[in-house]
Amino acid sequence: MSPNSNLDSDFAVFKGLAPKMAVVFVGFLIAGMAMPVLPLHVHNDLGFGNIVVGLVAGTQFGASFLTRLWSGSYADRRGPKRAVVLGLCTAVVAGVFYLASTFFLDQRNLSAVILLIGRALLGGAESLILTGSVAWGLATAGPGNAGKVIAWVGTAMFGALAAGAPVGTALYSAMGFSAIATATVVLPVVTALIIAPLASVPGRATSAGSRGRVIRAVWLPGLGAGFSSVGYAAIVTFSVLLFASRQWPNPWLAVTCFAAALVTARILLGHLPDRLGGGLTALVFVCVEVVGLILIWIAPQPIIGMIGAATVGIGYSLVFPGFGIAVVGAAPPENRGMAMGLYSAFLDLALALSGPLLGLVGNAAGLPAIFLVSATIVLCAAPIAFWTLRHEGIKSAYSAQTSRDGERIDR
Repeated sequence: MSPNSNLDSDFAVFKGLAPKMAVVFVGFLIAGMAMPVLPLHVHNDLGFGNIVVGLVAGTQFGASFLTRLWSGSYADRRGPKRAVVLGLCTAVVAGVFYLASTFFLDQRNLSAVILLIGRALLGGAESLILTGSVAWGLATAGPGNAGKVIAWVGTAMFGALAAGAPVGTALYSAMGFSAIATATVVLPVVTALIIAPLASVPGRATSAGSRGRVIRAVWLPGLGAGFSSVGYAAIVTFSVLLFASRQWPNPWLAVTCFAAALVTARILLGHLPDRLGGGLTALVFVCVEVVGLILIWIAPQPIIGMIGAATVGIGYSLVFPGFGIAVVGAAPPENRGMAMGLYSAFLDLALALSGPLLGLVGNAAGLPAIFLVSATIVLCAAPIAFWTLRHEGIKSAYSAQTSRDGERIDR
């Protein structure tokens, strides 16, 4: 196949994925807008301490984790477009609860409870939007483009989280938390109107034993993705603190370098998992991620730290799609939504656990040790990637032998 044919194929896949990416972008833009604002709102406007701040912030991620498997099952049974629309509608309801909480600022306990309900609803909405969009993309682009689907939809997610922080901060500074609430209501409505004309994909009936087969297909690649996500958690949570502790200027550049490199790598290299295979891609980019974390650990100057953060972004960018291809290949076709929902749950769990556990490492051994420990944990994904690579080779050899046997029988 000529390079032009490959470019045409990539463009066709991107064109079909663009509306799904837009939905994911909106869903995570809403989440990103609230991230830097919620601690300020809960602490300054409602007057609560760090425990309540953490509870309100973490409720969304907990709800997202708990609803991943159900969201995937719903997308399989009722169709992925229906799951996405339900997610957008749930986000609107979450925004209504956000807005309602602002009317009870003088009754802070009631306001916090209403806000918690909104956060839980938004977690469920995010789960439906992401899982439904990936399942929709896989259904329209085909399993042969699974790597592109997972990589490019993930790019929309990370881009939205990066864009949401400054947008949310600006809205909150200008008009308070009610502006965030209003945006959470309006944006999903506009997005639902945009995707309304798009063709839907019918759902499929699932067998009683499907959940067990999905779990068997997902758990090992999911574990690999979970290990690799520890590096992502270390960058997002502790890189700014490390740069600041070393008195380096503009410590936020660590996260910016990571995010910019991740998005760029997914745009330029998102085709690699489909062409090289998930196992080889995951193995190579796990090693790249480990190198980046070690560079941050030993960095004597800010430029080395920023290069390390960018290297982690490049590495992590294709590990998740690489293991994701193994999930798509092993899961029953009628359960790909459920499989991707469960697979994404490993990311949720890794992010939920990494923050406090790496924080304990930092308290005991200092901030630089966090990145050495993270590199060690990420490296645990390499044997899983190697196993995936060997398993893919065995399946390919078996398929080739079966094809040759069929040709001899035909002759």
